[in-house]
Amino acid sequence: MMRTRPLKVALLGCGVVGSEVVRIMTTHADDLAARIGAPVELAGVAVRRPSKVREGIDPALITTDATALVKRGDIDVVVEVIGGIEPARTLITTAFEHGASVVSANKALLAEDGSALHAAAGKHGRDLYYEAAVAGAIPLVRPLRESLAGNKVNRVLGIVNGTTNFILDKMDSSGAGYSEALDEATALGYAEADPTADVEGFDAAAKAAILAGIAFHTRVKIGEVHREGITEVTAADIASARRMGCTVKLLAICERAADGKSVTARVHPAMIPLSHPLASVREAYNAVFVEAEAAGQLMFYGPGAGGAPTASAVLGDLVAVCRNKIGGTTGPGESAYTRLPVSPMGEVVTRYHISLDVADKPGVLAQVATVFAEQGVSIDTVRQQSRHSSSGDEVAIEQGGGGRRVGGDGEASLVVVTHRAPDAALSGTVEALRKLDTVRGVASIMRVEGE
Repeated sequence: MMRTRPLKVALLGCGVVGSEVVRIMTTHADDLAARIGAPVELAGVAVRRPSKVREGIDPALITTDATALVKRGDIDVVVEVIGGIEPARTLITTAFEHGASVVSANKALLAEDGSALHAAAGKHGRDLYYEAAVAGAIPLVRPLRESLAGNKVNRVLGIVNGTTNFILDKMDSSGAGYSEALDEATALGYAEADPTADVEGFDAAAKAAILAGIAFHTRVKIGEVHREGITEVTAADIASARRMGCTVKLLAICERAADGKSVTARVHPAMIPLSHPLASVREAYNAVFVEAEAAGQLMFYGPGAGGAPTASAVLGDLVAVCRNKIGGTTGPGESAYTRLPVSPMGEVVTRYHISLDVADKPGVLAQVATVFAEQGVSIDTVRQQSRHSSSGDEVAIEQGGGGRRVGGDGEASLVVVTHRAPDAALSGTVEALRKLDTVRGVASIMRVEGE
């Protein structure tokens, strides 16, 4: 039976996502009530600019005093979509203290201080849900912490930022450079006026911290996530990946160590084979690949950003939290019983694709190979191309071959792909290569993943 007293919801923030939350709550009010078992009533909306016209919202509900709104005492659920660390953190903890559960889309705050927020929610017997913080409309948080609760998750590999995926996809499909692709993303609304959070990997790193914490039942903060953006990715990198049968993606990678005693979390551009499921993720879409012992390989795919997709995730959490409220219970809180340390990037085992500008003369390849051997890094393949060759053809040189070269005097491009090795050894190899007189410069370095 449906109870008649409505559940009261306070909304913090009414931008692109917040306005969509209100629209869906209004348009689908009867369906939401039927699913929850009670009507849902918008009790207040906290904004910074009250004079702005907001279609579909009673002006009487608008307030600039977010603190007073969450302190009312009659609010059942606070929906926080303002983002940032403060005042969001204080508002959320205040909501818990005054009887409200919280639904949040705030990835930055959860990655920075999620454990403290979970503790505050638990202390006051409230819910903290945040499906919308990680991958927009894609159901990911709840499957990881509920559906896969009986599994041991070993790896989470994903594209979790739509802006960077759009840019890299355009570079791959059209041959555009980074700046040109970014301009197109901005014109279409995929990139913000200041795209730093996306293109430098901060957004993806926050999501990686959240995913690693849930998947491995440990605490991972954003500062423990190795982060590299896509601003240094060139059209030449994309072309080189294509020659290898690969494409370039900005990946969030969370892994449990083979011995189970530590975890790693990292975000960086990487070449992945075209045969990998993530390689076909185009435009601004997101996808996350999960590897679990009993469940095997799972892939979650869909729109990862935007007002309506993110609001969809918010409303899904709202329904769950409201049901818990009616039932007098709470959903799962933080599961961090393993307390595994987060290993530094240097201990991660990976592969490198290294492009070198070298002197085009006999003996260069032998010198380069010696550096790799001294660092304990095995070479998989080598490609050398003379800048002065008439044909521009490349010659593949098998490991241990005779050191053939292309062209005559001048400069050549040497591309080396390694076997798997600790990242520290690979980084050390690159630094040693920079010191060779015959190496004019290291044109690019990119990891190779997904094999």
